Amino acid sequence: MNQKYIPLSVPNLKGRELEYVSHAIETEWVSSGGAYIDAFEKQLAAYVGAKGAVACQSGTAGLHIALLCCGVTQQDEVIVPALTFIASVNPVRYVGAEPIFMDCDDSLNLDAEKLLKFCEEECRLINDQLINKKTQKHIKAIIVVHVFGNMADMEKIMEIAKIFHLYVIEDAAEAIGTYYLEGKYGGQYAGTIGDLGVYSFNGNKIITTGGGGMIVSHNDQLLKKSKHLTTQAKKNELYFEHDEVGYNYRMTNLQAALGLAQLERLEEFIAIKKRNFELYKKNIEKIPGLAMLAFKENTRPNYWFYSLYCNADYPLNRDEIIGLLASSSIQARPIWALICDQKPYLNNQAYRIEKSRMYVKHIINLPCSTNLTEEELLRVVGCLNSSF
Repeated sequence: MNQKYIPLSVPNLKGRELEYVSHAIETEWVSSGGAYIDAFEKQLAAYVGAKGAVACQSGTAGLHIALLCCGVTQQDEVIVPALTFIASVNPVRYVGAEPIFMDCDDSLNLDAEKLLKFCEEECRLINDQLINKKTQKHIKAIIVVHVFGNMADMEKIMEIAKIFHLYVIEDAAEAIGTYYLEGKYGGQYAGTIGDLGVYSFNGNKIITTGGGGMIVSHNDQLLKKSKHLTTQAKKNELYFEHDEVGYNYRMTNLQAALGLAQLERLEEFIAIKKRNFELYKKNIEKIPGLAMLAFKENTRPNYWFYSLYCNADYPLNRDEIIGLLASSSIQARPIWALICDQKPYLNNQAYRIEKSRMYVKHIINLPCSTNLTEEELLRVVGCLNSSF
């Protein structure tokens, strides 16, 4: 008997998505202008508490624009995580700069302690510029990725950035809805602490526009620049005057209509994600050799992706577990291969990459859709338990 397939992460489109998209079609505002774009930008900015938001084609496009807004050029370097999706790093090359790879901590996020040691021991501060001793290049920015909806240590990272005069770009593609509960940034959302933040609405994210992204900031000039660059850098729209190289990175009104309906359900989705994570944790902690990686206690995470950690007490290794689940029509995946080991980046500087290498060997992402039923979740657990 064929079992129903359980996907890793798929959209949940049971709200007002069809109503809003149909309205956009009926009014014939389907391209890069329309009321839904404005509404989506305003409501998302209000939700995360940012001064403003600029809709764009994708999270990757948003990172590209963020780097340009920070003035990063081919003369510069940017500190990035080694453990992330490659789209977090490729935009550094889009602007001609080079990445420097940093290790992760036990939350899978960029290690703030190693970041500080690197800046102190491997660099010099000259005329308010952080100069890499090895390359003699100016390190201008940090891209911080909030992995799987778990907040990075922004308090320490922002302190380091202030000392060494670094721009901070938050790749919050996976972390919309995550915020600090206490501390210096208590109540502040992922993406709103650094100079610029970027969200993604890809099909596997907690809310989706099919494809699309959003840039947020508290800085009016950075927001204005982001809007200018994402809309072909038009100085005069009527007479087609352009004052610099711009990009066709606009979100469509159809996508924004979808996104607005999804945003209305974000808190509901987070509650479902939390419930399912706790159900996984309760059942998986009974299986020797398996554990769910926790989210940070001082945050309200969005619980986007669940990380299963397997050790030597479990009879199967990472790849064998993925194969076992696949044989039962359950989709799971390994965490990303390290970006510093990818062909385009083999010659880039990587600073003491240790924990990232360990976690790559042991982490598996389990099904986490907001459509996931308790019965399906327990089927995943039952499959994992079948190896004993």
